[in-house]
Formats: sequence, C-alpha cells, structure tokens
Amino acid sequence: MKRPNKIAASDRAGKGDLLFLAAVILLAAYGVVCVYSASYYNAEVQYGDALYFLKKQIVGFVLGLAGMIAISFVPYRKFRRAGIPALVVSLVLLALVFLPGVGRSNYGATRWIGIGPVTVQPSEFAKFGFVLFTAAYFSKDPSRVGRFSGILPILAAGLSICVLIMLEPNMSVTMCVGALMIGMIFLGGASWKSLAAICVPVLFAVPALILAEPYRLQRLSAFVDPWASPKEEGYQLIQSLYALGNGKLFGVGLFRSRQKYRFLPFSESDFILSVIGEETGFFGVLLLFAVIGFVIWRGFRIANSCDNFYGYMLVSGIILAFAVQSALNALVVSGCIPPTGLPLPLISAGNTSLIVTMTGMGVVYGVSRHNGRGKIHKIYK
Repeated sequence: MKRPNKIAASDRAGKGDLLFLAAVILLAAYGVVCVYSASYYNAEVQYGDALYFLKKQIVGFVLGLAGMIAISFVPYRKFRRAGIPALVVSLVLLALVFLPGVGRSNYGATRWIGIGPVTVQPSEFAKFGFVLFTAAYFSKDPSRVGRFSGILPILAAGLSICVLIMLEPNMSVTMCVGALMIGMIFLGGASWKSLAAICVPVLFAVPALILAEPYRLQRLSAFVDPWASPKEEGYQLIQSLYALGNGKLFGVGLFRSRQKYRFLPFSESDFILSVIGEETGFFGVLLLFAVIGFVIWRGFRIANSCDNFYGYMLVSGIILAFAVQSALNALVVSGCIPPTGLPLPLISAGNTSLIVTMTGMGVVYGVSRHNGRGKIHKIYK
C-alpha cells in the first residue's frame, strides 16, 4: 500500500453535489421551524419572549449557512495541515470549561465556555477536530492503519477527548466520540484483530462508567422501568413516549403539540424529536429520517468518489459523526437506550451544534466541488 506521489485531481471547483447541499439546508431550515414550535411557550414563560429560541436559531442558521458556503470554496487538501492544530485547540477548549470564571455550568454539568453573553460548547468542536487529526494522520501513511502500533496515536487522541468530555460530565457525547473513533479506524481499513483489541475493553468500560456515577445508575433503572419513578428519573422518558404515542400515524398538526407546554423537559433541544413525532406523526418522523438518511448516503458517496485517502477519511469522519449522533438521539427519544442529553444535529436548538455541523457539511460539499472522479482504491495503485 503506497501513498500517491502527487494529487490526481485538480483544485478547480465544479458545482459539486447540489442535492447534498440542498438536503442539508432543508434540514437546517426545517429545524428552525421545529425549534419555534417546540419552544415558544417555554420561551414566553422563562424569558418573556416567545421568539427567544427562534431568534437564536435563526442567527445560528445564518452563521452556519455562511460558514458552510465559505468553507466549500477552500480546496479541502489545505485542511490536511490543520490536523495537529485542530486536535490541540480541541483539547485546550475542552480543558477551559474547568477554568473558574470561564466555564459555565447548567443542570449540574460544566460543558460550556462563556464569552460575555455568548456560550459555546467545546465538545462540538472536538468531534470535528478529531476528524481533522485522524484524516491527516492516516493519509500521511495509509499503512499505519494496518498496524496496531500505528493506531495508537488515534486511540490516545480519542481517549484524551473522551476523558475531558466525561469529566464535564457528558456521557452521551463521550459515546459519540468513542463510536466516531472506532468507526474511523474501521473505515481506514484496520484489521479485525485490531478492532477487537479496541472494542473488547470498551465493552467492559461502559458498565464501569455507569457504576461509577449514581445518576447514571438512576437513568439506567429509569430506562428499564420508567414508570417505577414517574415523577423523577423516569419522567422525561414517559413524557417523550406520551408525545410519540399521541402523534400516532399522521400527528396532531404543526404547532399543536401538547407535551411542549412544560410537560416535556428540553423539548426544543434534546427531545425535539418527540415534539416532531407528536405534531407530524410516524410518517413525519419517517420522512425526516429519510432526508437524514439521504444526507448520510450522499455524504458517503462523496467520500467514495475521492481520488485520495485524505478526502475519503475527512468526509467519512464528518458524515459518521452526523450519523452516529442522529441515531443515538432517535434511540434515546424512543426509549431504546437509557436517557442522555444529546441534540439532533441540524434540528435541535443550540447554535454551537448548528454552526459547527453546517460548517462541517460545507467541508463535505467542498470536497464534492474540488474532487476528481476517481474511486478511492485508485490511490493505492
């Protein structure tokens, strides 16, 4: 397996995958509508402004769209030099949340950095920083992924990010980064022995992490039987299931959810899918995930069309992060895995997540604009 001596594709930009671009923008725009529907009552009660969350989401959408379009004009090969700096910045930002006066706490967790009235969530940047580092590292010598020793720097980077996120604490994003790490190693071409050597310890670590914190045990018991504590740990999952059940096949109608009237906590963010399910029904959720699935399919199609290993790993990592987070959010909301706070990317309220995700999708679209037509296997010939 040899690295190509020179880049086969030209840096001339074409139109790129316009269907991918349109689907991403459609999801983000739909998210603005959903955030308004899920939040206007809470916003009125909490802030005296029914449009509070809507205004923030519109700002995030505009900034995300600008970032998405601007970054798509940058030849993606230039990002290859940003691998190590992106990882270092990610780790520094994650560490800053523990600095008094800088980190912001909410609901018992310290996950944000405060800059005046603005707060940012470093874990959102860390996911893409890890993708940039991993893509650059493997592309420098693709044979590294075939040796366990060659994978160790990726494991060190991923575990460092996971530890800092876990200390916030934020187990849901830790799971995302862990799955992203294993997924990128797999997509890079690691052997099954290497994957087994990574996955087996992880399987033992997850129960240990749950046992280490009482609140995680409470969430696990609430997942097993939410009606055993309907006013405490089981409350949120029960209200989510009520919302989904009330939506039936076709929903109660847009803006007509009942659970958003302060019955369902975090209805505009982590559990926005419950409100969507109530208002649009099973078929509405099915259509939403059909569009999400389309974005994922087109993204991996762009990755597969890359004529160099770096572009393949870069796009695969960004799309994989989006896919894993979307799947985990749906599983939590439907009660398939224990409750944990995790936004639905491009849909949930939260400017950091929206801006970073849209900018990441802009990188993917940029790859489709600057990419050649060769298949990924050609770089090894």
